[in-house]
Amino acid sequence: MTTQQTSEASMWHSKTKEQVVDELEVSPSVGLNEQQVAARLEKYGKNKITGTKKKSLVAMFFAQMQDALIYVLLAATVITFIIGEYVDGIIILLVVLINAVIGVVQEYKAEQAIEALQKMSNPQTVVRRSGANQEIDSEDLVPGDVVLIDAGRFIPADLRLIQSSNLQIEESALTGESVAANKDASVVLDDQDINIGDRSNMAFRSTTATYGRGEGVVIATGMQTEMGKIASILDSEDDTMTPLQKRLNELGKTLGLMAIGVSVLILAISLFQGRDTFEMFLTAISLAVAAIPEGLAAIVAIVLALGVTRMSKINAIIKKLPAVETLGSVNIICSDKTGTLTQNRMTVVEHFTLQGEKAIAENAEADTDAHIELNDDETLMARSFVLCNDASIEGEEETGDPTEIALVAYAEKAGLVKSAQEAKYPRIDERPFDSERKLMSTLNQMDADTSNNNYRVNVKGAIDQVLPLCTHVLDHGEVVAISEAYKQRFLAASKAMGEKALRVLAAAYKEGDQAIAPEQMEQGLVFVGIVGMMDPPREEVKDSIHEAKNAGITPIMITGDHADTAFAIAKQLDMAAERKQALSGAEINQMGEDTFTKEVLNYRVFARVSPEHKVRIVKALQSHGNIVSMTGDGVNDAPALKAADIGVAMGITGTDVSKGASDMILTDDNFTTIVHAIEEGRNIYKNIKKAVVFLLSCNLGEVITILVAIMLSWPLPLLATQILWINLITDSFPAIALGIDTPDKEVMNEKPRDPMNCPP
Repeated sequence: MTTQQTSEASMWHSKTKEQVVDELEVSPSVGLNEQQVAARLEKYGKNKITGTKKKSLVAMFFAQMQDALIYVLLAATVITFIIGEYVDGIIILLVVLINAVIGVVQEYKAEQAIEALQKMSNPQTVVRRSGANQEIDSEDLVPGDVVLIDAGRFIPADLRLIQSSNLQIEESALTGESVAANKDASVVLDDQDINIGDRSNMAFRSTTATYGRGEGVVIATGMQTEMGKIASILDSEDDTMTPLQKRLNELGKTLGLMAIGVSVLILAISLFQGRDTFEMFLTAISLAVAAIPEGLAAIVAIVLALGVTRMSKINAIIKKLPAVETLGSVNIICSDKTGTLTQNRMTVVEHFTLQGEKAIAENAEADTDAHIELNDDETLMARSFVLCNDASIEGEEETGDPTEIALVAYAEKAGLVKSAQEAKYPRIDERPFDSERKLMSTLNQMDADTSNNNYRVNVKGAIDQVLPLCTHVLDHGEVVAISEAYKQRFLAASKAMGEKALRVLAAAYKEGDQAIAPEQMEQGLVFVGIVGMMDPPREEVKDSIHEAKNAGITPIMITGDHADTAFAIAKQLDMAAERKQALSGAEINQMGEDTFTKEVLNYRVFARVSPEHKVRIVKALQSHGNIVSMTGDGVNDAPALKAADIGVAMGITGTDVSKGASDMILTDDNFTTIVHAIEEGRNIYKNIKKAVVFLLSCNLGEVITILVAIMLSWPLPLLATQILWINLITDSFPAIALGIDTPDKEVMNEKPRDPMNCPP
């Protein structure tokens, strides 16, 4: 067993359980012995995720100084001290310090991503060692350990499952999707490039088992896990300069060269005119001071800080001052699907029985208090769904699987409250959901007044599993023998729902006069109907996307969900028009780097992607000169958030890691807020531009005044101290006023400015 073997977690899903056990030299029934554990701990180290240390306040302070304009101001400070103008030097130095302090205050919490990963808890985990089950600290796990999994248990390392029973694991930390994934240890996946979310025979660190039980062999620990790889990517991503920082840097260099050029010109004139060299040296310094707008750095910081305050009132928390203006340059928004574009709530949107197909009214879909009317067949179907269900809704409290919660909400909108239905039809027995059967069945007692058929079996599951079990069908309230024609009608309805990327569930039942055993429940059933579910889009998002498009901004969906489902939502929101505009992670893997970079702008939906894919997408978009905003909430989103020009984390559902890696946090998790923030960013840029143009024009007037006086051999009209006073006091307050000018209401009707060819 080599380090390379354990690090290549992506390969283990293609091996059989027997191959895994053999390669890791472990007996599943015995586990590792003490000598093996000690040797592997020495070889692989503790099961910890590590990263670089958080920046200190001192480091952040000096980072604020790394700017060409600041260098010019510091040089001016040194010169003024040399010639004895101490007051001038102190004033310039104070400007530099104030600018740095404002930046540090805003960025104090900007580098918490790695720290959040380091602080991720290492809870106790149950392992089998030397033939006995024992509980240990998860950081003591080594490759080859046999880990026992049950519902509610935290997955402490990357595992290849060797045993599973109805096991479901919630993997949102890695995939971004909240619906638990079904796991099956017996599966062998031949595709080497299969996405993390589709590796059904694997369990990954920092995910949680929500149902069933299983056993897995540790194949990777610490930084070799998928979570560790994310930490490595996040750690390796360097902070890039924002467009504003780049332009101010270029302006600083230009002003510095201008000051040097003017000084050299004055010295040359003085030598030609035979003037006193020291006097002309002081004059050259005056011109250099006049050429540099000393208050610019502080004014820009003040305008940005005021912008931060305004944006906090529209649910956007900005962590880095320059990010405010960068929003104004954004021309591509990469958005997560679940919870940002959608409501993050599975909802029944269509149902079908032999009495006809119906779409649930939009207001009922969005409003939890809305009421829907059901006919007799639909009512019987809804009752079966709510009785064959382990979820519950009590006021605002929802408990259970999102799919089952959606069915309970659907029934309750029709007046079938779950608690009342269960009291009226108590559950006597059940056959729990099984990932292989894809079915769940319950036996419920009917009304005591009913003389015959005192018991009813209620079944729900995938239509391809339920339909073969049915011998009859409910047709307008009558139970009739099922025929091929009936089956085709239901299959056609299911296919139509599937083409809309709806998740389809079927309901069936049967009645009897006596209780039956669980293994007899799923025989001779009466098929009732099907429902189609989805996570519906937020109502306000479509208008925001239309507004973004009018403003020349391209919205792109990046999600861990399946391509068909993602495209269906994107089409509803007018983000994509054709299926060919959707690309999956597996298809990205098949494309060469150059090909993908060249064609990336042809796509509007990227589905079933990994953290590495997200970074690759962002960088490919940036390679075309785009300013990219990326939204996300999971640990898997953190590397892309940091790589993007503007990383946007979700304030409600976002993890500490994603918030630490971002530049902006949405306190309402709403795509619309991003569009509003971009509008604010554009207005801030316009105001900064006004202030900069004003300052530069004032300074140009000073330079021309002094230069003309010198060339005409007149007395110097302004001393260096007077120029400095004008630059810092007289010019600064009008510039600040311009910097907080009234926002332009038409700014979103303009196209994004070219971030590299639009100097301030």
